[in-house]
Amino acid sequence: MIRYKFENKLDREFAAALRTRVNAYFQDNKIQRDANSKMIIKTITVLSMYLVPYFFLILGGFVNYYLLAGLWLLMGIGKAFIGTTIMHDSIHGSYFKNKTLNKLMTHSATIVGADKLIWHIQHNVLHHTYTNIEETDEDILPRFVFRYSTNQPHKWFHRFQHIYAPIFYCVPLLEWVTTKDFIKVFDYRRMGLIKKKDFPMELTKTILRKVFYWVVFLVIPVILIPVPAWITILMIFASHCITGIMLALIFQTAHVVEPAEFFEEESEYIKHSWVAHQLKTTCNYGMDDKVLSWFLGGLNFQIEHHLFPDICHVHYPAVSKLVQQTVKEFNLPYYAFPSFGAAIASHFKHMKEMGSAKDLKVQVA
Repeated sequence: MIRYKFENKLDREFAAALRTRVNAYFQDNKIQRDANSKMIIKTITVLSMYLVPYFFLILGGFVNYYLLAGLWLLMGIGKAFIGTTIMHDSIHGSYFKNKTLNKLMTHSATIVGADKLIWHIQHNVLHHTYTNIEETDEDILPRFVFRYSTNQPHKWFHRFQHIYAPIFYCVPLLEWVTTKDFIKVFDYRRMGLIKKKDFPMELTKTILRKVFYWVVFLVIPVILIPVPAWITILMIFASHCITGIMLALIFQTAHVVEPAEFFEEESEYIKHSWVAHQLKTTCNYGMDDKVLSWFLGGLNFQIEHHLFPDICHVHYPAVSKLVQQTVKEFNLPYYAFPSFGAAIASHFKHMKEMGSAKDLKVQVA
């Protein structure tokens, strides 16, 4: 079991002040911290972007390749937005206050090919707790082809990683819907993140959820769409690539950018507080872009999300003002890019620097 201890005594006043102000915001305005009517409308919209094209594909009898490609493209975009909105909030427990209804929404992970248990462990537990800490945050685990920080080994081909990165960003989602969940369920059992007594049932659920996805979104389209099977499979592959690139850019621009810090632990004790760690390793972008925020599920307010993952993302624009005010008073960092484009540019600049530099200063936690 991974256990690191943050020095939370260092920023108690900041954490208390911020929590008090955020709680007061919801109490004074008499609003709930979970989903509101805007979130319900968003849910219907992004589900429609994914499921309506699917039913057109399997029931429409279309043989026009341009039309088919367009529908698969829309499904790929819709899948990404389900991931950033419904799936993300519900697995964090921030969609509905009612646990039964919230659990129902977590099944959105199944229809996009991810296993909700594995996502919860990798994202909620490991990434959110140990953001940008080497060998612990799985979002920055060395994948051989990439070098994300100076703590990772340098290979000669990394000097090209900022060029080939978009191609490889297709891979994680394809891996996720095929093999990753099965590998991780065993890994997390060995790490103690899945209890021994729960393992048989959790493994069975993982298998059943994955089979459901394969049958509904691979087998049925191959059978019912009246074009050669290899063409349908190729279009499904392309749809997954679109989703993968979108999700990679959305998440990478929050933590793998120039201002964000990376750490390699020397012991179980980390020399700053957890709240300070989130501020040091996380970046916002495009905070004034309401359209971007709508589709990204507030993930451009990544700082607010990491500090308050239990709050539905529709509230992050308002919460961000309180966070900015408080970090300024306590002289803590707050990293933000003016636009999504600026964050993407910083990400690829960072990747280029990590690919070309071998011996930069290492940040030690």
